Amino acid sequence: MALPYLLILGIIHFLPAARSLSSDVVYTSEFYSQIPQQLSFYSWYGNARLFQFRVPPDTALLRWLLQASRDKADCGDVEITVHFRHGAPPVINPLGTAFSPATRVPYSFNMPLTFTNSLNNNTFLNITNPEPGDWYIVAHLPKDPEKIQIQGFTSTCKYFFQPDLFILREVGIPILQAGAPMQKTLSPPGSSANFKMFIPEYTQDLRLQLQNCTSDSTPGPCPLLVTVGSVSELPSIQRTVNCSEGPECAIPLRSPPWGKWLNVLVELSQGINASVSFEIVHQISACKPGKVVSRRSVFTLMEQEILKAVKNATDTNETQPLAARSGSCLHKYPLVREDMDVVSVRFQSVKSPYVPVTAEMPSIMLLNLDSEMDSGGMLIVSLQLNKTTMGNSSASVLACLSADSPVLALNTSQNCTTAFSQGYALLMNSSVPNISLNLPYPVTASWYLSMQLLCPLNDSDCQSLSPRVLFGSALSPCEDNCGPNGDCRLFRRNSYLYAACSCKSGWSGWSCTDSSKALSYQQQLAATLLLTLSNFMFVPTIIVAVYKFYFVEAAVYAYNMFFSTFYHACDQPGEAVMCIMDYDTLQYCDFFGSVVSIWVTILCMARLKQHLKYVLFMLGTLLIALSMQLDRRGIWNMLGPCLFALVILVIAWTYRGVRRRHCYPPSWKRWLFYLVPGISLALIALAIYVFAQTNSNYFYTHSLWHIMVAGSVAFLLPPRDRNKKPWNFKQLLGCRPLYEGGEMF
Repeated sequence: MALPYLLILGIIHFLPAARSLSSDVVYTSEFYSQIPQQLSFYSWYGNARLFQFRVPPDTALLRWLLQASRDKADCGDVEITVHFRHGAPPVINPLGTAFSPATRVPYSFNMPLTFTNSLNNNTFLNITNPEPGDWYIVAHLPKDPEKIQIQGFTSTCKYFFQPDLFILREVGIPILQAGAPMQKTLSPPGSSANFKMFIPEYTQDLRLQLQNCTSDSTPGPCPLLVTVGSVSELPSIQRTVNCSEGPECAIPLRSPPWGKWLNVLVELSQGINASVSFEIVHQISACKPGKVVSRRSVFTLMEQEILKAVKNATDTNETQPLAARSGSCLHKYPLVREDMDVVSVRFQSVKSPYVPVTAEMPSIMLLNLDSEMDSGGMLIVSLQLNKTTMGNSSASVLACLSADSPVLALNTSQNCTTAFSQGYALLMNSSVPNISLNLPYPVTASWYLSMQLLCPLNDSDCQSLSPRVLFGSALSPCEDNCGPNGDCRLFRRNSYLYAACSCKSGWSGWSCTDSSKALSYQQQLAATLLLTLSNFMFVPTIIVAVYKFYFVEAAVYAYNMFFSTFYHACDQPGEAVMCIMDYDTLQYCDFFGSVVSIWVTILCMARLKQHLKYVLFMLGTLLIALSMQLDRRGIWNMLGPCLFALVILVIAWTYRGVRRRHCYPPSWKRWLFYLVPGISLALIALAIYVFAQTNSNYFYTHSLWHIMVAGSVAFLLPPRDRNKKPWNFKQLLGCRPLYEGGEMF
């Protein structure tokens, strides 16, 4: 689809939306596009295609144009699944595999695109008042059928996906100041008004209120709808109130996002054609840790703490918070962010990993993941409660991990909810002192860990307790580096890096922890032995070749057997692996030896003159080596030499048959007992190789391919030349007669 057409299409679709927003507001439009990517059937996250878009602030409306296409119309009905998420790549699970017990799966929404009989599918998705920042799209085809596709033999359809983004931005949005009312009048058709307000750090509560609401029609309830927040997921988590349903029109927000702008939308209720005037105002209550001191005192305090930490590096005392002042509602414990590698960060407390927790106010720690490079890994938080500091109390320690703002009322609410998001709760007590949390692809934000002691009712002694919690947190590309059953792979999409686990030996799941289809070590060993020992079927073939004086052919078969055996011993995904040299070298030698074996076998059947046969042997081997280097998996690398050798074979046999006026080979026994079985085995092996191999039965079908190919070669080798005498084993051992022709040698 051409770019100008897309621009015109976006403008046409945007104009009605712009007019419906407000008539006295200026809007600007922007357009973003990315090149299409070819989609793959899904077996792990590496098969999904990732797209990243950045939505600017003050965006009133965005429209996704999702374009899917394919190269053939007769490919059957296929459904493409498109996932959306704000702040980090979507965490998807199309196969329904199990996550590790400590893993929490963040929410993302998706929509399907279905192909019926068309080559293209264009779908629109509108989001009003979206959250600014990075938006990520992931697209993939259905589950991988696991059939091994032979390049050039099977006809496959290619699917492509390209998202385009149209954006409508509002210019000059009024800014609300805390405690300062702002008056506004809504008149049809301009039936809505946007505002924005900044949330400073350490804001505990926010209250937005509409007051002095009057209408120029008959008096009654205030006919306005107020919506606070932006859309970061579907369905929306915005806060909405209908002012006509209560005596006052107010929205209270606990723990609003710190350091961010909040959008406020005020609009007329449906069916209202009168002008409405109102005042909008918001109040903020804050609590700040520490005490007010001069800047010089702060630097002196920091220097003292650093020197003390260096001097007492092995001190296990708890970390000391900033001194609490009157009116404070939290203890804040500073952390050091240590960047270690790509998508690899470690958080450490300034002095000691032990953090004290009280019932009076929460203990807060900031995990700074505000770079887009931090959202492509796994955030790991581990907590360990020191049971000796709990005494005999039955109290619990509730921890909450949340983005953008901490939960400051854990002792009263006992949940992990902020103004617009649901955090991740962790509960510890004397029975369960250890707990951990793994969060794949955390959103780009400032994450806060809140901890507070929850005391039972009428337990006055609990209020004086201050248990210690051992804290540890890190951002790593994969959980435990995907363990022993997977490999952690790093991907790059433009300048964005993210990681995913590639599982092996039947293991599955986000971190390769799902063992429902895993192969045991005995099964892995059996599979390795099948694929390697089946190559020893070439031993009888080599013996037959040597017996018939085909020494060059026997050497080629021995070369093929050797490298095929050790290639498959190195190619195994699990623990039963043995590599005698570089994997790529073994693979090349295996593929090369297989094609050369077919080449020399067919030429040997042609019964050419010796000098011509060996010239073709050498020339074909050099060309096969070249083609294998160019593309060793191309089907024509095998079919090309085979077809050319078959043409030579047919010409040679036809020439002999015409010259002798008899079918060649002339013996019916040769046809019945050698050629027909050999050709049958070769055709069955080829059918298994092309049509029957899948990822699940590869160990058995490919082993059968080894056996049948080796057996067919043994049958197809022609008999030795008549002028060559059979093997005399006495001569082979160096024994010879004392007399020949009556004379002594």
